[in-house]
Amino acid sequence: MSTAYLHDLAAAPPEDRLQRLISAPEDQWFDRKSARIAPKDLARALVAFSNAEGGTVVIGIRDGAFDADLLSPEKENAIRQTAVDFTLPPVRMEISQIALDNGRSVLRLDIPPSEHVHETISGEVYLRVGDESKKLTYAQRRELDYDRGSSHFEHEPVHEITLGDLVPEEFARYRSVIGATADDATALRARSLLRRDGTLTQAAALLFAEHPQEWLPQAFVRVTRFSDDSPGTGSRQNMESGKDERFEGPIPRIIDSAAACVESWMPHRRALGTSGKFSDQPIVPTDAWLEGLVNAVVHRSYSMAGDHIRVNIFPSRIEIESPGRFPGLADPTRPLDIARYARNPRIARVCSDLGITQERGEGIRRIFEEMRLVGLADPEYHQTGGSVQLSLTTLSRLSAEQQESLPRGAEEILSILRLHGRPLGTGDIVEESGRSRPWVRARLEELRASGVVHWDGRSARDPRAVWSLPS
Repeated sequence: MSTAYLHDLAAAPPEDRLQRLISAPEDQWFDRKSARIAPKDLARALVAFSNAEGGTVVIGIRDGAFDADLLSPEKENAIRQTAVDFTLPPVRMEISQIALDNGRSVLRLDIPPSEHVHETISGEVYLRVGDESKKLTYAQRRELDYDRGSSHFEHEPVHEITLGDLVPEEFARYRSVIGATADDATALRARSLLRRDGTLTQAAALLFAEHPQEWLPQAFVRVTRFSDDSPGTGSRQNMESGKDERFEGPIPRIIDSAAACVESWMPHRRALGTSGKFSDQPIVPTDAWLEGLVNAVVHRSYSMAGDHIRVNIFPSRIEIESPGRFPGLADPTRPLDIARYARNPRIARVCSDLGITQERGEGIRRIFEEMRLVGLADPEYHQTGGSVQLSLTTLSRLSAEQQESLPRGAEEILSILRLHGRPLGTGDIVEESGRSRPWVRARLEELRASGVVHWDGRSARDPRAVWSLPS
C-alpha cells in the first residue's frame, strides 16, 4: 500500500473508506487488527513498528470485514493503555478515529520511529520487516541496540534553518503526496521531521533545505567515469577529462541529478535484451544501478563527517560506495538474507512517500534480480572499516567453459527463462520464441548437457516437465 494511502482516505466519502482499508495490502508501515485483539498481542505490533520506521495500525477489521462494533468502552480503553501496560519503555503513539458510514468508525494508531529499542513486558523484541513483525534473537537484539544509536542523528535539531528556508517546490510535493491539508508544521510532524520545540530535524533539512551541505558538507554524491578498469594513481590516473561531477542540494534533487549523470555517462554494449532482440544496452541494467544509488543516498550514515557517496563508472563495472557499515543485523556475505533495516527511518519513510524508494524492503533483492535477468554475475558487497561498496560488473553468470560451449541461439532461450524468472515447459518456450518445437528442444538439450539449464520431469514424455536456470 502507498504510504500516502491513509491520507487519501480523508478525502474519500465515508462510505468508501472501509472498503479501501480492507483492500489495502499490509506493508512496512500499515497493519490491520481485529477489535478482538488482546492488548498483549497488540503490543508486538507497536514494538515492531517503533523499532523499525514507524507505521499505522488500524483496529476494527477482521478477515475482510468490519468488527469495530466489538470495541466496548472498556476494550477501547485497554487498547489505549497498551503501550503503557505492555511495552518497555512505553511506545509513543497517537490514537484517533477514522469515521466510516452509518456512524461507524475504526481506531487508528500512529507509531513514530523511536531512538530506543522497545520490547514487550515479556522481554520479546520485534522488528517490522515488510508485512511481518519479526521476533529478534538475543544476538539480533544486541545488534539493534548498537545500531539504534545512528538513527539519533537524523532526529537531531538543526538551528541554522526555519520553515521559511525549505525549498518550496520540494516541500509542496511532499505535502501533496501525504495529503496534508493543515499547516506546514503539522505536515512535518506527520513524519517526525519537526521536534516538539518547533525545531527542524536533520532529516527535514536533508530532504527539503536548499543547501544542507552548508552544515553537512559530506552530504553529496560524486560521480566519476574512468577510461580503464583500474582507476590508476597520480600521473597514471585514468579519470576521463570532464567526467567528475559533484551533486548537492536536498536528497530528492541529488538523486535525480546524479541518476541523470550516471545514465548519460554509462557505457553501452551490443547485447540481447529481454525482448529477445539485439540492441545497445547499458553495461549494467538501469534498474540495478539506480536501486543501488537510491539505497546509498537514503541509508548512508550522515553523521560520518568528511566522507561522501562515490559512484565510479568503469568500462566493465560500476561501483557505488556509501559511508557507514551495514547494520549489525546484516551479514554482508549473505546480502539476500538481509532483513529490512533503515539507518534513517524518517528519511526512508519520506522517500517512499515521494515514490523514490520501494516500500517492502526489496532493494537488494531487486538489484540481484535485475542483474540475473540479463545473465550478469551477482552483485558484490564489500565492507570496509567505515563504508559499504556495491560492485555491479559485466561478467557473465556462466563460467568461461559454459560460455564457450553455448550453442547458436542459446542466448534467446536463456533470455526467455531469465525474463520469466520461473520454470517453463517446452511449449511455453516455443510460444515465447516463435521457433519450431524441434529447434527449441535441441537447444534446450544442448544447454542441459552443458549444465546451463536444469530439466525437471518424471520421464521424457512428462507433459508437466519444466526447464529452469540454476539458482
